[in-house]
Amino acid sequence: MQAWKDYQLKNKDRFLNELLELLRIPSVSARSEHKPDMIACAEAVKQRLLEAGVDKAEIHPTAGHPIVYAEKIVDPSKPTVLVYGHYDVQPADPLELWNSGPFDPKIVDGKIFARGSCDDKGQFYMHVKALETLIQTNTLQNNIKFCIEGEEEVGSPNLATYVKANTNLLKADCVLISDTALISLDTPSLDIGLRGLSYIEVEVTGPNRDLHSGVYGGAVANPITILAKMIASLHDENNHITIPGFYADVLESSAEERTLMAEAPFNEAEYKDDLGVVELWGETGYSTNERTGIRPTLELNGIWGGYTGEGAKTVLPSKAFAKISCRLVPNQNSNKIADLLIGHLHAIAPPFVKVKATLHHGGEPYLTPMDSNAYKAAAKAIEATFGKAPVPVRGGGSIPICSLFEQELKCKVVLMGFGLDSDNLHSPNEKFDIANFYKGIETIPYFHKYFEG
Repeated sequence: MQAWKDYQLKNKDRFLNELLELLRIPSVSARSEHKPDMIACAEAVKQRLLEAGVDKAEIHPTAGHPIVYAEKIVDPSKPTVLVYGHYDVQPADPLELWNSGPFDPKIVDGKIFARGSCDDKGQFYMHVKALETLIQTNTLQNNIKFCIEGEEEVGSPNLATYVKANTNLLKADCVLISDTALISLDTPSLDIGLRGLSYIEVEVTGPNRDLHSGVYGGAVANPITILAKMIASLHDENNHITIPGFYADVLESSAEERTLMAEAPFNEAEYKDDLGVVELWGETGYSTNERTGIRPTLELNGIWGGYTGEGAKTVLPSKAFAKISCRLVPNQNSNKIADLLIGHLHAIAPPFVKVKATLHHGGEPYLTPMDSNAYKAAAKAIEATFGKAPVPVRGGGSIPICSLFEQELKCKVVLMGFGLDSDNLHSPNEKFDIANFYKGIETIPYFHKYFEG
């Protein structure tokens, strides 16, 4: 609609500057020293929602970081859309790899470089500005609610409790989330599913103290060596995960879905060049896009032990540690997979070490039905602004709350992201293209226009 375009064009510089202000707040949920920043960011989100025109915006405390709730009710008999996002961000480490300060946003070649620029401040803020556009042009036809949390990057440990306690407050006809990616602005896409997650930490203990590697080396098992061997055994020569029962519940994708996924443009040479790798690696028998979408994985996220400081220290360490995550596909259960992984680590540990493994957090996989009204509205909205229908894809990441939203609120989730896979999420130099930011603000109002509950 022309009124939307005129309003957005007139205010685009302000929209961008407001986002930059939000990105300057170091809202790192994983670290206790940032608790004041988390509160400040929640307050800023609340204020921006009020300025956008919501009827009310509130900060709701949890056992961890607060949740921002807001609503604009035009007519209780009209459909209601619940927008979910998160204002917390990943830690910025390693800082030395950033080209600019992670919380000092810089614009280079039309891209915003800052932690949280794409994941998820830039993406949820598109919805705030889309709402403002609809209100200011007097074209809002349905009701909109916001649930913007502060713990997504640490597994949303308190969101489930909040949702279960506030089902009436959050009641909606669909949940709309922008925390995923497009293939590109030339080839728009919509995620039809996300993988689940099981994340554990394992501790392997050998001797009761660090030992002199000359005096004891060769006589006592080194926990780092043992842990490395255990981890290496978790994949076979075909990069198939070796944990008994790991694949038992995997929902195998049909030939039709695999054919549809293969239609998405993919340039392997560009993919490798962007990542700086000579060859790709993964489960035999599946394409790269299938490996990151329809297949479960097991990855080592961190490993440490012994002396890692400057210079040399000839030590045989007492302990070694690792963090391991599994991405899960439909029908797999995060708790079951965690139990299988932990049990397997205990089973393969040799008798000269002790193993302790604990679950950090998890979440369930999710599939969005393409015949739902929410998905159809998102597809029409994409086509209205991009001029072509979106390609349905499976996302490799996880948004743990999706399955809970459907279970508790009895409605479908639609994933309409505007980031790019190359946006360095969770890495140094995270970015968000300004063109994508504006495209999201342009497209989201069409979703509300087309969604009929």
